[in-house]
Amino acid sequence: MAKRSSLSIRIVEGKNLPAKDINGSSDPYCIVKVDNEPIIRTATVWKTLCPFWGEEYQVHLPPTFHAVAFYVMDEDALSRDDVIGKVCFTRDTLASLPKGFTGWAHLAEVDPNEEVQGEIHLRLEVVPGTPGSRLRCSVLEARDLAPKDRNGASDPFVRVHYNGRTQETTVVKKSCYPRWNETFEFELEEGAAEALCIEAWDWDLVSRNDFLGKVVVNVQRLYAARQEEGWFRLQPDQSKSQRGEGSLGSLQLEVRLRDETVLPSRCYQPLVQLLCREVKLGTQGPGQLIPIIEETTSTDRRQEVATNLLKLFLGQGLAKDFLDLLFQLELGRTSEANTLFRSNSLASKSMESFLKVVGMRYLHGVLGPIIDRVFEEKKYVELDPSKVEVKDVGCSGLHRPQTEAEVLEQSAQTLRAHLGALLSALCRSVRACPAVIRVTFRQLFRRVRERFPSAQYENVPFIAVTSFLCLRFFSPAIMSPKLFHLRERHADARTSRTLLLLAKAVQNVGNMDTPVSRAKEAWMEPLQPTVRQGVAQLKDFITKLVDIEEKEELDLQRTLSLQAPPVKEGTLFIHRTKGKGPLTSSSFKKLHFSLTTEALSFAKTPSSKKSTLIKLANIRAAEKVEEKSFGSSHVMQVIYTDDAGHPQTAYLQCKCMNELNQWLSALRKVSVNNPGLLGAYHPGVFRGDKWSCCHQKDKTGRGCDKTRARVTLQEWNDPLDQDLEAQLICRHLLGVEDLLREKHRELSGDTEAGTVPAGPGTDPLAQLLQVLQDLRGAHSSSPPGPWPSEPSHLLELQT
Repeated sequence: MAKRSSLSIRIVEGKNLPAKDINGSSDPYCIVKVDNEPIIRTATVWKTLCPFWGEEYQVHLPPTFHAVAFYVMDEDALSRDDVIGKVCFTRDTLASLPKGFTGWAHLAEVDPNEEVQGEIHLRLEVVPGTPGSRLRCSVLEARDLAPKDRNGASDPFVRVHYNGRTQETTVVKKSCYPRWNETFEFELEEGAAEALCIEAWDWDLVSRNDFLGKVVVNVQRLYAARQEEGWFRLQPDQSKSQRGEGSLGSLQLEVRLRDETVLPSRCYQPLVQLLCREVKLGTQGPGQLIPIIEETTSTDRRQEVATNLLKLFLGQGLAKDFLDLLFQLELGRTSEANTLFRSNSLASKSMESFLKVVGMRYLHGVLGPIIDRVFEEKKYVELDPSKVEVKDVGCSGLHRPQTEAEVLEQSAQTLRAHLGALLSALCRSVRACPAVIRVTFRQLFRRVRERFPSAQYENVPFIAVTSFLCLRFFSPAIMSPKLFHLRERHADARTSRTLLLLAKAVQNVGNMDTPVSRAKEAWMEPLQPTVRQGVAQLKDFITKLVDIEEKEELDLQRTLSLQAPPVKEGTLFIHRTKGKGPLTSSSFKKLHFSLTTEALSFAKTPSSKKSTLIKLANIRAAEKVEEKSFGSSHVMQVIYTDDAGHPQTAYLQCKCMNELNQWLSALRKVSVNNPGLLGAYHPGVFRGDKWSCCHQKDKTGRGCDKTRARVTLQEWNDPLDQDLEAQLICRHLLGVEDLLREKHRELSGDTEAGTVPAGPGTDPLAQLLQVLQDLRGAHSSSPPGPWPSEPSHLLELQT
C-alpha cells in the first residue's frame, strides 16, 4: 500500500501588476516553489501588466510537503530579476478544498521574515537536579537553509532564548548545511509558562544579520516528555511581517491537491477485469458499462476520466479496442454526419488523450521544424485587411510606405510556404506514425464509412480522421507550441498571429475545404489554391495511413519492442570529478544525452554513436547541486555505482530551471524501483579535503540533506502506473456510486433502494457496484493515521 500526493496546477493569467521597468511595463513570469524548492518556471510574457500564461502542470510530491507558493517575477536582462509578489497555499488549506482553489488571488508582498526554509536538528531534555531542574538544549545541525549571501550560501548561527537569557552558537561560514553540536543549559522553573525559542540567523559583517527561521517549543510539554530529539521545520517570524495585498495585482490560478492511497494490485484486479471484459465484448456486451460511466460523468470531469481509462487500457493492451467501442457508441447516437465527434464526448476526450500519450514524438517530428522556422523568421503576417499595419520598407534614406496590397501578398506567400511545408512533412510521415495510432484511425475510418456509406458522404471518413489529427492535435499545437513542448517560450504577438493564421489554414484543410469553412472568413481566400491542393494531399495521406494490415502492425510493434525508446533526450554539459582539482563551469563539456529504460547514454551529436555513461540499475539518486558549487543553479548530480560497485557522481548542467526539473523527474521515475536508493546526499561537491555544503571531511560519509526521489513532474510519456490509474477510476466511480445505483434500479425495474446483490448470473452493473463496495471496504480497513513523515515529536510548536 502506498500513499501519494499530487498537485494539479494551472497558472492562467495576471492582472494589474505594478510596472517594474522604466518603460512603464513589466516582463512577468511565475516561479512555483514547493517548500521553497523551485520546481516550475513559466514563460516570460514581455511588456505587459496583464500577462496570460495558460500553463498546466501536474506535480507528484511526498505527502509530507507543507506549502506551495507562486512568485510573480519581472525579468531583467542586465540586473537581477525583480520580485513582484507571491501567493501561498499551505497543504492544510488545499486539503480543506475538495475541488481545489479556482479564482483570483491577490499578490502579497514578499517579506524577508517569511522567506525561510530548511530544518534544524535539536536535542531537548529536562535534567533533574538540586536545587531545581535545568533545561538542556543541544543544537546539532541544520539543513537546506536559505542562501542569503551573494556567494549562494549563508553564514549561519543560532540564538537560543529562554526566560530572559540568550545564548549563541558559533558562526559556520559559507554553508547552508551547518553542524554545530553545541549545548546550552537554562534554569527551569516548574510551572513556568515561557516558551523556548531557537532562532537561526545569517551573520553579516557590514549589514544587519538576516533571519533564517525559528522554532518555538512548549516547555510544559517538554517537562512531561523529559527528552525529545529530531528535525524541526523552521518557521517564519510572523510577528514582524507586514503583508500588503491588493496593490501588487492579482493572479488567476487553479490549484488542486489530491491524496491517494493506492492499494495492492490484487485489490484492483476485479475492477480491471470487469472493465476489460466489457471492452472485449464491445457493443454486444450485456452490461454496457462504458456508456453508463460516460452518462454518469459530469462534463467537467470527462477529460480526467477519459485519460485514466485510456491509460488503464493502454497498459492492458486494449487501447484500440476501447476507442473502437467509443467510436461505435458515438456513431450509434449520431444522425447528422456534420456533427460527428464535434461534442465533448468520452470518445472525443479519450482520443485527445490517446494522441498526446502515444503521438507526442510523432507530432514533434512533423511540426517541430515548421514551428522553429516561424519563430526564427519573425515576419509580419496578416491576411485580414481590417488589421493590416502599413510599415516603411527599403534601405536607409530610401524608405517608402508599404502598401496594404503588398502586405497582404507577402503574408499570403509566407503562409502558403509554411502550409505547403507542413503538408509535405505530414505526407512523408506515414511510416513514422506509431502503429497503434494508424490501427486506431483505420478502425475509425472503417466504422464511419460503414455508418455513412452513400456517395454524398464520401469525405466524412476523412473528416472523422482529421477532426482528431488536425483539429484536436496539430492545430492546438501550432497555436500554443509552448504547451506541447515544441518551444520553451511563448510566442510574441507577431509570431502568435502567424501561428494562428497557419492553424486556421490547417483547419480548413482538415475540414476538406467545405463551403461553410470558406464562408466564415472570406479574407482567407488567397490561401485557397494551397488549401485545395492540401485537401488532395491530406486525403492521399489518410488513405495510406489507414492502409495497415495486421502483419505490418505486428512487424512495426516488434521493431519498436526491440528498441529502448528514449524517455528523455537533449543537450547537457557534463563534468565528472576526478582527484582534488578545482571544479569550475569552464570544465563542463557539451554533449547530447539520451535516457532510456536501460541506461543514460551520451554522444557528440544526436546522430553519433552513443556511449553508455550510467546503467539505469546502478542509479542511486538524482538531485540538484547547490548554486555556489559551480556558480549555477541549474546543475544536477547523478549518484551511481560503477561496475566494480564503487560510488561515482556525474555532474550535468542544464540551461534552465524547467530543463533541470524535467531531467530530474525523468531520472527519478525510471530508477524508482532500483535497490539501494539513497535517503541522504551531499548537495555540494567534495573540493580539496571537505564537502562544500556541510564541511565534512569524510568523502564517503552520510549526506547532509534528504533526497527528493518522490518529487516529479508528470509528462505525457511517463511510464504507465496501472495501480494508480485503477485507483483514480475507482475513486471517480465511488464518487458517482449513488448515480450508478439509481441507474441499476432503473434498468432492473427495481424502485427500492438498497444493497445491490452480486454473484453468478448478475449483470455487470451489479458486479461493478459489488466491486466498488469491496474496494470501499479495503480502503476503510487500511491502516489509519497520518501521512508518513519524519519521526513524530511530542513537542507542540507554538505560533
